[in-house]
Amino acid sequence: MNSPSAVTPPAPDWSNTAVGDPAAWPASLRLTVDILLNSPQAMLLMWGAQQIMIYNAAYAELIGLPSLRAPGGNVPSMQPSAWSWNSNALAEARAGRSLSYRGASLPVWRNSRTEQQSLDLYYTPVRDDNGVAGILCTLAPAPIAPLADSTTPLRLLVVEDNADARYLVCETLRALGHEVEDVAAGEDALPLLATRHFDVLFTDVSLPGMSGVDLARHARQKTPELALLFASGYGDELTRHLDFPSQSLQKPYDIEDLQAVLEKIAAKLHAP
Repeated sequence: MNSPSAVTPPAPDWSNTAVGDPAAWPASLRLTVDILLNSPQAMLLMWGAQQIMIYNAAYAELIGLPSLRAPGGNVPSMQPSAWSWNSNALAEARAGRSLSYRGASLPVWRNSRTEQQSLDLYYTPVRDDNGVAGILCTLAPAPIAPLADSTTPLRLLVVEDNADARYLVCETLRALGHEVEDVAAGEDALPLLATRHFDVLFTDVSLPGMSGVDLARHARQKTPELALLFASGYGDELTRHLDFPSQSLQKPYDIEDLQAVLEKIAAKLHAP
């Protein structure tokens, strides 16, 4: 059996960065940078009074900005959101205290636009001989909160023609504790609605062929108690004047928005 072989990444070239020659670094900076660069976890270091930024490839991938090139090593033109979102985090860390925040909503760059992502953030002061010289921030995607014990899982039929979007929303719904079936078109949804029980029809408004609105109207006629939830890039502009009750989410929506509307639907469905 072959044993795994060690892979040594090439040493970064710090010559054109604000941190200068590593030979002159304090031991705490060398150790922190070694840990940061070898970690699969997203890490961002603020170093010195200049607030020089050093980060690893995992951080660059998480934040998604095309301009980020690990390991950094310069003063940024604009503060990263890990610092700017909460000035108290920096003040506490500069005072020598480690702290963490769960489920902070920070912007990331995805699909050529900014989206909010729920992250767990851990701040650790890094000391040299003169006190706190830097702050290390470790970032991790926040786990999806499970359904509250008092909330009954829902059975949803998801209709979305984009395969990636359909996969993502279905996995999110399952992680939230719900039961899910999915199809790509309204025409494929009709036989499922006719033969199986669902609590919620969650459909994109703009579908090829039968639209989400036409699908919902047909489903409502057959099953009046079925809850209807639309997803649309136009919010509720296309659905607010419908002749039947429904809920809408504007794309892109986040997990908290989805969970909140489903909790409202569950409460109404299971009200005495």
